[in-house]
Amino acid sequence: MGVKKKKEMQVAVLTICHQDLETLKSFADVEGKNLASLLLRCVQLTDGVSQIHYVKQIVPLLEKVDENGVCDPTIQSCLDILAGIYLSLSLKNPLKKVLASSLNSLPEFFLPEAVHRFTSRLQEELNTTDLYSYRKVIDNISSCMENFNLGRAGVNNLLKNVLHFLQKSLIEIVEENRKCAGNHIIQTQLMNDLLVGIRVSMMLVQKVQDFQGNLWKASNSPIWQNMCGLLSIFTKFLSDDDLLQTVQSTSGLAIILFIKTMFHPSEKIPHLISSVLLHSVDCTSVPEWFMSSCRSLCCGNVSGSAVLFLCQGTLAMLDWQNGSMGRSREALLLDTAHVLFTLSSQIKEPTLEMFLSRIMASWTNSAIQVLESSSPSLRDSLNGNSSIVGRLLEYVYTHWEHPLDALRHQTKIMFKNLLQMHRLTVEGAVLVPDPFFVKLTESLLRLEWHIKGKYMCLGCLVECIGIEHILAIDKTIPSQILEVMGDQSLVPYASDLLETMFKNHKSHLKSQTAESSWIDQWHETWVSPLLFILCEGNLDQKSYVIDYYLPKLLSYSPESLQYMVKILQTSIDAKTGQEQSFPSLGSCNSRGALGALMACLRIARAHGHLQSATDTWENLVSGARIKQGLIHQHCQVRIDTLGLLCESNRSTEIVSMEEMQWIQFFITYNLNSQSPGVRQQICSLLKKLFCRIQESSQVLYKLEQNKSKHEPEKELTKQHPSVSLQQYKNFMSSICNSLFEALFPGSSYSTRFSALTILGSIAEVFHVPEGKCLIMLWEIIFFQNILILHFALFEVSVLLPFFEVLFLPCNSCLYIMKFASKGQKKLSPFSLIIICQPQSVIFMDYAYYGKSSSSYLPNLFVAVLR
Repeated sequence: MGVKKKKEMQVAVLTICHQDLETLKSFADVEGKNLASLLLRCVQLTDGVSQIHYVKQIVPLLEKVDENGVCDPTIQSCLDILAGIYLSLSLKNPLKKVLASSLNSLPEFFLPEAVHRFTSRLQEELNTTDLYSYRKVIDNISSCMENFNLGRAGVNNLLKNVLHFLQKSLIEIVEENRKCAGNHIIQTQLMNDLLVGIRVSMMLVQKVQDFQGNLWKASNSPIWQNMCGLLSIFTKFLSDDDLLQTVQSTSGLAIILFIKTMFHPSEKIPHLISSVLLHSVDCTSVPEWFMSSCRSLCCGNVSGSAVLFLCQGTLAMLDWQNGSMGRSREALLLDTAHVLFTLSSQIKEPTLEMFLSRIMASWTNSAIQVLESSSPSLRDSLNGNSSIVGRLLEYVYTHWEHPLDALRHQTKIMFKNLLQMHRLTVEGAVLVPDPFFVKLTESLLRLEWHIKGKYMCLGCLVECIGIEHILAIDKTIPSQILEVMGDQSLVPYASDLLETMFKNHKSHLKSQTAESSWIDQWHETWVSPLLFILCEGNLDQKSYVIDYYLPKLLSYSPESLQYMVKILQTSIDAKTGQEQSFPSLGSCNSRGALGALMACLRIARAHGHLQSATDTWENLVSGARIKQGLIHQHCQVRIDTLGLLCESNRSTEIVSMEEMQWIQFFITYNLNSQSPGVRQQICSLLKKLFCRIQESSQVLYKLEQNKSKHEPEKELTKQHPSVSLQQYKNFMSSICNSLFEALFPGSSYSTRFSALTILGSIAEVFHVPEGKCLIMLWEIIFFQNILILHFALFEVSVLLPFFEVLFLPCNSCLYIMKFASKGQKKLSPFSLIIICQPQSVIFMDYAYYGKSSSSYLPNLFVAVLR
């Protein structure tokens, strides 16, 4: 695999107007050492990356100038041009951030002049009247507020102008959107501009320091008037169904944020918002500015979606944790919950359902914040037995199998938060046996296991109270979950739940005792049911458990492999009459304990949980057991055993002598498999083995060539590289001899197919176009006999590619002599005579049944491939 080239950074080139360019030329000095010369060289470059280098030199150059340099016309003009450059760059151009970072380090005595120049340039931007340039100006306002001192100061100086521009731009963009009805491309762009404009308005309120005081709150203040104007616009957007729901929802956030910023005193904000959400606003008791800006929310018929987005703003924009809203925040929290419950029975539109689920999850987060800030009066209203929690649980149960993944995810967040809420309400008390948790656990366990939401809720419950309390109710839960793993649709949920459970259980047991005896209890709970399924479960159960659950278990607890091997070996011995313990595992007519053993070892080796193959054969399983698996009557046991020998997490792991002997043993007895799927798996696994041999032989070859005096790494090889290489050559030669011997006259189709496919894999893996290979194919394959084989016609497609790969790279010729009969449509079986020696010729004689091939010599077709 080639090395992936690092993607080069793309930076758009900065440019300036002709007037600024002439200004730089007029101020540039002859030596080219002043700021004007530096900027001139920068803007004349055609490479943005190189321009970054020059931009970074600006501040170091200014640091050499004394305070009198502030009055220098050259520096003043350059600061003005720099402000223009910053505002001309696009939001995503890296040069913009580099320039902002550099200007943040300006010497302090330059700041007043720099702020003045930047303010002037920003004012020019705000004066634009081109509607399709508004987005660029809005982006500049946004970037000025993001870690850019000069920009933030300029916005502060022009705050009323900025607010007025935002108000004007939002009105004009909406009007333009109506004019472009039907032009979806333009409308999409305008909607995006509108959304960004609302977000920038919110950013200003949150980040500009002027909003922290009260001077701007005078009714005749331009800033106050612009704020009221923006609030009125957001109120209209909230109820405008012609706008995207994202724009409406963001408007709901903005409305609550502006009310929070403008309304005084803050202790009365919760009551005002509650009255808006409950449609109970007393128009005589609210401020005039609020009535004029939000009249439709006070007196009109507010749609369900508008109320929903106001709930979202209430939960997202108010400070629930610091107690600044006083006791009334608790009433607002409860009122918001009841409004959401009402909306949940009314809303049917999928997108609004998604909004509702997110907002309800957000409500549970806010409730946790209030409870964590010591709010005793809420504990009775938010404990597990309260009506609110009951309604929330009902919502979870109703939507936990919703078709939308995102909505199901929100129900998980809600359920997890509900458990946390109850824990906070009973803080200081004994959680278990807590009646709410016990009742909840029992109700979940009574549900059928085919309900997918059950797995999610049990997983959250385990994380909250621990698995030991759930096992105390029903110890057979692990077995029950494993039983349903025959259903593919439930497998991911079941395996994730089991993983959560066994991890939690192990952590709990380790914390309870310093002794090692806890591991036996853990194995009995989680590993023994697994082994039972591997031995006695149906085919689907075994397959899914091996693919999904077993790797997770071994990854978390690699030391459990020895326990698995011990139990399964005992079961195997019991079946053979050597021992009588653990008789329930295994079956004579199925894969049984031996199949389970091989599957566990295969997964463990493939995921790197075995230190080395040699240690495995010496310490875990005997060679006799491996051979027993290689010739087992169940095909999957044979495949798993072969996979154990062929697969490894390290592609360069040395193939041991024992493994090579067992592979040879396997090939002797398994070429004649009648199942196409089994033949395919055998060929695939053997190809993996050949690739390991090829890659590990390269390492061995390099070690031999370097003639290193250092002792080879133990995990690589325990003998001299040349010895291992010779063993490889002998093994491959023996394999090829066995495969060619299997191509005897009268051999079955399955045998021939397997042998030829494996030979083709050998030719493919060890073939190097330059003719250089560490294990030369011609050192492996050498035979002299003429093989006379009988093939059906369609087998030519299997045979020809193999021999083309095998012989052509060695500059041999392949002659195909084909005799065709005029008018003959159906060909009979034919004789194929192959003379197989290095650099020899292959003759293929296609003879028709009952006729002599010599009678078709006039129609001879000869193809020569070189």
